[in-house]
Amino acid sequence: MKDCNITFIGGGNMARSLIGGLISDGFDPRHIHVSDPEPLCLEALTNKYPVHSYSSNIEAAKACDVLILAVKPQQLQSVVRQLAPHWQADKLLISIAAGIRIDDISRWLEQEEAAIVRAMPNTPSLVQAGATALSANEYVSTQQHELAESILRAVGLALWVDEGKMDAVTALSGSGPAYFFLVMEAMEFAAKEMGLDAESARLLCLQTAFGAAKMALESDETTKTLRERVTSPGGTTERALHELEDGGLRSLFENAMVAAALRSRELASQLGEDDA
Repeated sequence: MKDCNITFIGGGNMARSLIGGLISDGFDPRHIHVSDPEPLCLEALTNKYPVHSYSSNIEAAKACDVLILAVKPQQLQSVVRQLAPHWQADKLLISIAAGIRIDDISRWLEQEEAAIVRAMPNTPSLVQAGATALSANEYVSTQQHELAESILRAVGLALWVDEGKMDAVTALSGSGPAYFFLVMEAMEFAAKEMGLDAESARLLCLQTAFGAAKMALESDETTKTLRERVTSPGGTTERALHELEDGGLRSLFENAMVAAALRSRELASQLGEDDA
């Protein structure tokens, strides 16, 4: 990957996190190109990283082996159609725009055999702790598979799934950080109601969440087993868990994730429509 030229269309938060992750991994910033219509965005990027910047998407794309579309989903169709007349068959296109299907990108690109990877990173990618699912069409080579995975691994976990599973991924890891923030918010509030000061409640809650995730990541045990191991019969944790179970926590999470997946499908259909 070290001699590969990577172009980002869009220089927002997710592009900046990927660029930072790549450079931290030892990737040469001189092989990174970024286009964005906002001069201040480009200035902020080039002040932090010695990358090449462009105001023209077409000029930026000329230099690349890999093109990463890091624009808002609503902007993706116009960006892809702008690039279509200049697309070269040997390039790899990676889209990190949520909800846009590979077939729609291929249609807008007017290249049936274009090598396209769809990636669903989540917001913890901004601190190199992301979880990204990737899907590829049949025209992505083995080398391009490895290249796409290496790029997204720069900001955390990266794994491959069938594109048909992307709605479930959206419901789990895409929206998931908000679920955990809500749980932490509720726990902090309860702790303050019980007499803890706000800062103590915040720090204890965050460290507990971090510690639980670290234990789960470093263990070969299931989360069920880990939960059982910290739940002493007749103890405080057991009493608390009974309250959560009696309140329907499991069905609430299932219903919430099903709702998120359904909304993901709706948005994919809407965003994939051709402009009139």
